[in-house]
Amino acid sequence: MYPFTFTKARTERAALAAGARGGRYVAGGTTLVDLMRETVERPTEVVDITALPYRDIAASPSGLRIGALARMAELAAHPTVITRFPVISQALNLSASPQLRNMATIGGNLMQRPRCLYFRDVTARCNRRAPGTGCAAIGGENRGHAVLGTSTRCVATHPSDLAVALVALDAVVLLRSPSGDRSVPVSRFIRLPGSTPDVEHDLRPGELIVGIEVPAGAHTARSGYLKVRDRQSYEFALVSAAVALDIRSGVVRDARVAVGGVATVPWRLPEVERALVGKAPGTRLWAEGSARAADGAKPLSGNAFKVELLTRTVERQLTAIGGVA
Repeated sequence: MYPFTFTKARTERAALAAGARGGRYVAGGTTLVDLMRETVERPTEVVDITALPYRDIAASPSGLRIGALARMAELAAHPTVITRFPVISQALNLSASPQLRNMATIGGNLMQRPRCLYFRDVTARCNRRAPGTGCAAIGGENRGHAVLGTSTRCVATHPSDLAVALVALDAVVLLRSPSGDRSVPVSRFIRLPGSTPDVEHDLRPGELIVGIEVPAGAHTARSGYLKVRDRQSYEFALVSAAVALDIRSGVVRDARVAVGGVATVPWRLPEVERALVGKAPGTRLWAEGSARAADGAKPLSGNAFKVELLTRTVERQLTAIGGVA
């Protein structure tokens, strides 16, 4: 670990000032501290923001507002989240370990860095860590890597389960800086690698995540998260699926489907959604819709199995949420 200055921000103003001079924000520290130990991250100043008032979880008829410093475990256990937004609660409970969920914050979860072994090996080529050096995963060990949203510069999957659920529900990130507030959909906040994989988030210098807003609807209560992985606990997804459906009078009125473990960002499936809306729910429809889940997939040498696994996972979760009638 390289030397750094540690600052504890007692006020929002102090935090923003520290961020403006290049300080790195830390709360739970479950990602940043690990990367500092591995010398992947080398900030010169770390700013503790845990004293800031961003821990509230507030529900209203129009939706859910989540403070950026709310802990993963707190949000997962919130009664309103369990009943009205079960896909969020389930995604959180399938993440990490109980110990990490008790420490990690919601804002920090969105700021996770890739779990690619080449990204975390400072001797390996990685365009995210060292732009212009190449991507060792493209021709190397890539079983766990992405088949969607890749580029010639990066094929690392996004690690967050929560972000997949938030993308499915059209959630918005609330940001604050000395120049004012702005909001960005989670689907745009986490950026595709393209030619600049080192730019992972739509976050301006010194900007601070203060919260997340999730709009409510008939689909949010009928939702759930499925995670397929090599082992049942403390493992990242090979494929995951967040599904939310509004089914009334024998017709699918609205469908939200997003997947994780297979793309460089939480990946929405609009073609699957369009195939479902306006039709009668049932086994046949779920199979027809899920057949579009892997459209555009570009498997690598070690992960072609993810194409079929993705289709099967989406179909399984559509059936679980929508039923077989």
